[in-house]
Amino acid sequence: MRIEELVLEGFKSYPVRTQITGWDPSFNAITGLNGSGKSNILDAICFVLGITNMSSMRAQNQQDLIYKRGQAGVTKASVTIVFDNSDRSTSPVGLENCKQITVTRQIALPNISKYLLNGHKSTQHTIQTLFQSVQLNINNPNFLIMQGRITKVLNMRPQEILGMVEEAAGTRMFEERKDKAKKTMGKKDKRVQEITSLLVEEITPKLDTLREEKRAFLQWQKSCSELERIGRVLRAWEWTEAQERVDQKKAEVEEKEKEVNRARKGKAKCLKEIEAAERDAESVVTQRDKELKKGGKYKKLEEDVGELEKAVVKIKTQVDLKKSTIEDEVKKTQELEDELKETDGLLADKRIQVNELTASHAAVKEKHAELQTALNSSEELLQTLLTGLSSRKDGQTGGGYMGQLAEAKARLAQGTAEEEQSRVKLGMSERELKALQARWKEVEREAGEGRRQLDVMQAEVAKFRKKISESGWSAEKEQDIETALRNARAEVRHLTEQRDGVKQRLSFLDFNYSTPSPSFDRTKVKGLVASLISLDQPNYNKSTALEITAGGRLYNVVVENELVGKELLQNGRLKKRVTIIPLNKINASKMAPQKLQAAQRLAPGKVHLALSLVGYPQEVANAMTYVFGETLICDDAESAKLVTFAPQVGAKSVTLDGDVYDPSGTLSGGSAPSSNGVLVKVQEILEVEGRLGEARGRLEVLERNYETEREGRERWKKMAKELDIKEHEMKLLEEQVGGSNAARIGAEVEAMKQTIEDLKTAVQNAKDKQKAAKEECKKLEKDMDEFKNNKEGKIDELKADVMKQKAALQKHSVLVKTQQKEVHTATLELEQMDKDIESTKGTLASANAGIEKLQKELNKLEEHMVSKENEFAKAEQKLAEERATLTRFDNELKELERAIKDKKQAISDADLHIKQLEHDVQSLSKEQTAAVNFIASLEKQYDWIVEEHESFGQPGGQYDFSLVDVGRLKEKARELEAQQKGMKKKINPKVINMIDSVEKKEASLKKMLATVLKDKEKIEQTIDELDRYKLDALEKTWSKVNGDFGGIFAELLPGNFAKLQPPEGQDLTQGLEVKVQLGSVWKQSLTELSGGQRYISRISLWCPIADSAGIPLLALLSHCL
Repeated sequence: MRIEELVLEGFKSYPVRTQITGWDPSFNAITGLNGSGKSNILDAICFVLGITNMSSMRAQNQQDLIYKRGQAGVTKASVTIVFDNSDRSTSPVGLENCKQITVTRQIALPNISKYLLNGHKSTQHTIQTLFQSVQLNINNPNFLIMQGRITKVLNMRPQEILGMVEEAAGTRMFEERKDKAKKTMGKKDKRVQEITSLLVEEITPKLDTLREEKRAFLQWQKSCSELERIGRVLRAWEWTEAQERVDQKKAEVEEKEKEVNRARKGKAKCLKEIEAAERDAESVVTQRDKELKKGGKYKKLEEDVGELEKAVVKIKTQVDLKKSTIEDEVKKTQELEDELKETDGLLADKRIQVNELTASHAAVKEKHAELQTALNSSEELLQTLLTGLSSRKDGQTGGGYMGQLAEAKARLAQGTAEEEQSRVKLGMSERELKALQARWKEVEREAGEGRRQLDVMQAEVAKFRKKISESGWSAEKEQDIETALRNARAEVRHLTEQRDGVKQRLSFLDFNYSTPSPSFDRTKVKGLVASLISLDQPNYNKSTALEITAGGRLYNVVVENELVGKELLQNGRLKKRVTIIPLNKINASKMAPQKLQAAQRLAPGKVHLALSLVGYPQEVANAMTYVFGETLICDDAESAKLVTFAPQVGAKSVTLDGDVYDPSGTLSGGSAPSSNGVLVKVQEILEVEGRLGEARGRLEVLERNYETEREGRERWKKMAKELDIKEHEMKLLEEQVGGSNAARIGAEVEAMKQTIEDLKTAVQNAKDKQKAAKEECKKLEKDMDEFKNNKEGKIDELKADVMKQKAALQKHSVLVKTQQKEVHTATLELEQMDKDIESTKGTLASANAGIEKLQKELNKLEEHMVSKENEFAKAEQKLAEERATLTRFDNELKELERAIKDKKQAISDADLHIKQLEHDVQSLSKEQTAAVNFIASLEKQYDWIVEEHESFGQPGGQYDFSLVDVGRLKEKARELEAQQKGMKKKINPKVINMIDSVEKKEASLKKMLATVLKDKEKIEQTIDELDRYKLDALEKTWSKVNGDFGGIFAELLPGNFAKLQPPEGQDLTQGLEVKVQLGSVWKQSLTELSGGQRYISRISLWCPIADSAGIPLLALLSHCL
């Protein structure tokens, strides 16, 4: 199978279809000029054969293989190779009957690739299998032996040459098997580690533990009998001691009951005294009400004061907001002024920069013009010398050397004239400078005095600035504090409005009343029951049940005592009927714990006491107990039915859906109540009020801090004001010093000095121009003489000079353009800064106008606030006068309330004492009952007590307590119990059986470990055997390559010999090196060989390696030659 034809289209440098025919069966060479596409033909062959390494085709990706990367209208590349398949002995399997085999590979943008076999679509794998069946592996690293690689073979290290021989020997199979064996051995090692780890970490510790448990189990059995003996003695003593305790508690109960009767008599006496004091208080209240009902004047005054107070607070808030707005605007104006000052300074710097850049650009441009003129002159001279004609169109006469010489002399004359003019001006300027310096001496003292005053003022300003920076206060800190205060007030105002809005939506929860008396304490009115309840979010689903439980009591009003309730009903001018709950009179009962526990046992997790689901202030606990204390909330109807009608519970229950189960047998339910969701809505009010309280707290902290720092703030403001005055004075002084006669004369002196320096520079420039003109004249005269003697050489010299000047001009043009761009950029920046200054001035004017307008509005608000404050003060004074008339009644009521309170306190103390006594009686009864129950429990638990109790305490018997130290006996029993309890947790009753199974498992694992170690040893032997096979194959290939290498070298260079051998002192597995014998001398280094000898050595070595590796000779030779 050989190549007959190669067709390229759109591949690399072949944009159109290119057909290459006439291939020789044995040898082909591709020749041509550099860049003619020789290498692209070999790349095309590699491409169509299916090579996957793009770098072998000198490409990074597929797009690089398309003509001009697809940018020239060609978007695909195609290569077709036609093989002669007439020799069936070398035909691929399955294609023996095809006289020709055509393989096509195409790629197209964006990323399309396909193969064709004899015109039919195929896959890359099929194509590669086809070529591999005829020993043509395109992806073999030695498939293409590039010329550079052949050249490098003699420069390879011994290890690299050995690698080539190993590739030729095909020892990769042994390496793969060796790697596979190593992986298997790794798994065996892992298994050994697992078994060893299991033995060390699990089996052995477990066996040790089981043996220890076995010893503990035997010890535990021994202590059980001793504990049982001690227990019988202690139980007998406890039975005897409980009998004595029953008799003692019975006597104590009788004594406590007598004391309870005495306390009840004292309580009855106090109740009678309270009734008499309450009648007196009612009489005083009646008299006071008569005074209050005379025209309702007090109520109206109170309302007027409240309205005026709200109006004053509102106006004050508006004034504060307006002041803060003005302060913000003033600060913004100050910032604009500072920005304007800074921009003015930057503008002056930018003007200086623009002037410097413009001057630099003018100098560079002038030099560029000189270079251009010199180039034009040189080119005109060259053209004149070559053609005899001048190219000048400026009307000047003459050309060539004569014309340039005349121009040089003219420049010399011009430089002389300029020098004379500059010297005349310089003399005049020096005389003027002397006159100005004389005038300066007259005013120098005045200028020094002004300068000293300015320095003193600048030092004072710097001192003030330092003091302000050390004061610990700044404008930024002032602004931050005012911003924080403003934000805190806004937050309080916002939350207040939010709370009022929520209350307006929930107006049915408001309890509005008029103040019954001037001294009335509104904190004694707690509010509606509903408004006092807080509900956790997880309990929102129980709100309906809680509302059904409370019923109409949700809207009852909770007050501190019955007197507050009475005042509200009589003088509170209530707009609707209400029910009042006095906290000191309400009879609040709570479900007994035994009932609740019984209900929770009947329906675990589904029953809750209504009172436990709501939150409330502790001071209204009695009212909440009254409303929710005896009702159960159940998750479902089954639970409600179960607990309501259970004999041990028998309490009212409500389901989450609102169905009510009553122990009397009635059931109620149906649609949700009209107040459905009211408790959830109440939470919104509570949340807003909580946030409002937090915001007020933050505002109070900020205001306290603001007042605390007032002194430092005022001191900073005073210093800042003084600094402003000093800075203004310094500015005026600077203007005064700058505008004085001394300053003007000083400026004129400096200007004249600068003019003199400029004139001196001009004189020097004129001298330089004369010198250059003279040198040019001499040069032109010399060039004219040389041109007469050597015309051709001079013309060549002129041409070289013209080229040099053009290069210099071009280089200088880049500098001109760069500086021109910098000048343009700086000019644009300067114009933009001018615009920014104008814009800032306009903004500043608008801001000042806005501040003036805000100030007028502030003045109006302050006038209005003063007016309202005067009205408020007058109304408050009238209210105080009216309140004074009612003070006498209030004092009498306070005395009566104090007396009633003392009696009630005495009753409360008596109740508390009675409850304490009753509690003591109950406790003693419980202790007596507990002792009786304890005796019964002991007798029931230990049958032997009933049979042997007569012998308890008998002297000399088993239960002789006088011979026994009960304390020590109990201690010993506790020790034994603790020991036994600890041992009981540790002992394992099944330890005897468990230890046998673990020991068997240990033996099994040890046997398995021995097997795995044996397998590992076999694998190691296999690896050694593979290394031996690899070495045998390597030695065989080395012997063949070495023999063929020496034979080819001897045939190409008769009388000489070459060999491939390990380096001195090393073996075959460490590397190979090339040794050459020329005549009878073995060369120590290949560098001693000539170029031809080295080339023959490379070919002689590559041929046997390629032959052993199965490299197609055609590809080798075609690329080498």
